[in-house]
Amino acid sequence: MIKNVFKLSLLAGAVLSGSLSGVVQAEESMTIVSWGGAYSESQKRAYHDPWTAETGDKIFMEPKSAQGLAGLRSQVEAGNVTWDLVDMLEGDSITACDEGIVEEIDYDEILAAAPDGTLPSKDFVEGSLSGCFIPQIVYATVVAYNDTAFPGEKPSTIADIFDLEKFPGKRALQKIPDGNLEWALLAEGVPAAEVYDVLSTPEGLERAFKKLDTIKDQVIWWDAGAQPPQLLADKEVTIASGYNGRFFNAQVNEKQPFTVVWDGQMFELDGWVVPKGKLTENMKKYLNFATSTQKLADQAKYISYGPARASSAPLVSTHADTGIDMKPHMPTSPENFFNPIKKDAIWWADNGDEMRERFNAWLSQ
Repeated sequence: MIKNVFKLSLLAGAVLSGSLSGVVQAEESMTIVSWGGAYSESQKRAYHDPWTAETGDKIFMEPKSAQGLAGLRSQVEAGNVTWDLVDMLEGDSITACDEGIVEEIDYDEILAAAPDGTLPSKDFVEGSLSGCFIPQIVYATVVAYNDTAFPGEKPSTIADIFDLEKFPGKRALQKIPDGNLEWALLAEGVPAAEVYDVLSTPEGLERAFKKLDTIKDQVIWWDAGAQPPQLLADKEVTIASGYNGRFFNAQVNEKQPFTVVWDGQMFELDGWVVPKGKLTENMKKYLNFATSTQKLADQAKYISYGPARASSAPLVSTHADTGIDMKPHMPTSPENFFNPIKKDAIWWADNGDEMRERFNAWLSQ
């Protein structure tokens, strides 16, 4: 009898131990999906590592954001969601929210207020809190030029891309309609705030393509982010569009004589979505921590993307590894954010297929 009781006690202890182990494991680990490379490293250093140091929680990072929407959709459909948090572009987050595969967020309840008490709903980039999306950073597609190509007057506006007489040489532009159509209208004198209204009309769309016609035979089309800086460095082009982070790397780490033209920067948002069923109390605490004013400013120590909170901008300091002042390289710095175009994710979701079809047809003419 004593032997049986002893066996039962051992068995109960093993079961209880296993159950507690499972609970502890669930509370102490988090699988976060992001883009990999320098961007994921900036997240790790700015808030993943500090969170682990403060709480003991383990964070496992998977570089699968390029397949984030499709992967999350398949996990939800299969009833087996293994991701706890997913880094997504704004457009994909809106689709995921519409499909009901991510959680809706009560921003002012979950996220931290700014140091002066400003509520999150008033502190993040205007129009960026779409219901399920929690913005982290602002990145921009911008124009840059090789200083050596223009010994006299330098390009300073988007219109200068289209002025082959004043600023001769080939251009490098991304092989997509996104950005190119908006810039063509901006160069035509359309105010940034009205670009999408004009682009939504047949006359406006025709106007954009006619403007692109003026430089079409002088364009080298790129489709990978590493190409524009290389084309500028090799002097195959004098002016190129590209991602601000790529140009920052070329300027600072490769010492290339490039200058960024911030006029008309096409800025986009990147941030978090929480898969359906994953908005736990621990996740709320993590989101409060990782998207606070200081933590988003801290990320700018490691990469040249602007924090998505207004209160973070004054706290941006120097690059952690080179010591240079990061403010001049931030898309959201006041001196750079003077005439921006916010890429309208909803407009492109509604019109993207038609625009790409027409753009590809135009390219082949």
